Amino acid sequence: MDSETRQLRALEAEVAALQRECTVLPEPWEKTSGAGKSFQKFPQSNSEGWESLKDLKSQLGHLKSELSFLSKLTGINIKNYSKIEDITNTEVTEMGTKKVLQRHRLSGNCSMVTFQLEFQVLQIETKEKLSSIITDLNIIMEPTEYSELSEFASRAEEKRDLLMFFRSLHFFVEWYEYRKNTFKHFKEKYPDSVYLSEGTCSHCMEIRSARQPGFELVIVWKIQIDEEGKVFPKLDLLTKVPERALELDKNKIIETAPLSFRSLLGVLGIEAALDSLIKLLCVEND
Repeated sequence: MDSETRQLRALEAEVAALQRECTVLPEPWEKTSGAGKSFQKFPQSNSEGWESLKDLKSQLGHLKSELSFLSKLTGINIKNYSKIEDITNTEVTEMGTKKVLQRHRLSGNCSMVTFQLEFQVLQIETKEKLSSIITDLNIIMEPTEYSELSEFASRAEEKRDLLMFFRSLHFFVEWYEYRKNTFKHFKEKYPDSVYLSEGTCSHCMEIRSARQPGFELVIVWKIQIDEEGKVFPKLDLLTKVPERALELDKNKIIETAPLSFRSLLGVLGIEAALDSLIKLLCVEND
């Protein structure tokens, strides 16, 4: 019993010594070259701030999820982004108004269209509110073969309207994809009558009649953007017929065909109107 008592007291003394050492040892984060002290500078108890690193990671994951959702919804993907706050252009007036000039740069794509944006934002902060004004906008788009987009980008730069730029770009790409899929559908459905000189990305579709040589209809489908950024399709019909057919056309049917085609579009819609036109010219009746 005496030896066991001595061993117990020795263990108690060792535990007490270890406890004293633990009280003077630095915390693990104090050994990381001040990283822990820097992190402790963030407002941990502020109700508007982050309560813990776990909350910060959770919020970051939520923001990434929302960004992914918006990219899928709009088709616009932002690849790179940077912001520079020009300290030399910071101004504080006597009334306490603070003006800061920020320079932003981003690049991304919307389907087949890639873009680069550079713009300046003047941030005005008063006691009542905080507002921002875009003072300069530069848009670089690739590829540049879409003449409609090139003209629209110039107008967006003049108006310095980023919202209009992204909104119109989204709807332009939607109409572009719809036109491509529509032309592809009719090429597969009527391979001997429909011709796409520039492939499915062409803005023209040719309809040739095998039973009426020399007769050809050309559908010109453009995507236009107006001054306000509204995107809409514009389809026109061009006719190619022999001179002899024009002479025999006493009722001017061929001459009025483009106007009749626009009326047909308003009644049937794009796909049904094109299908009716192809059947009328190329499909033999029973």
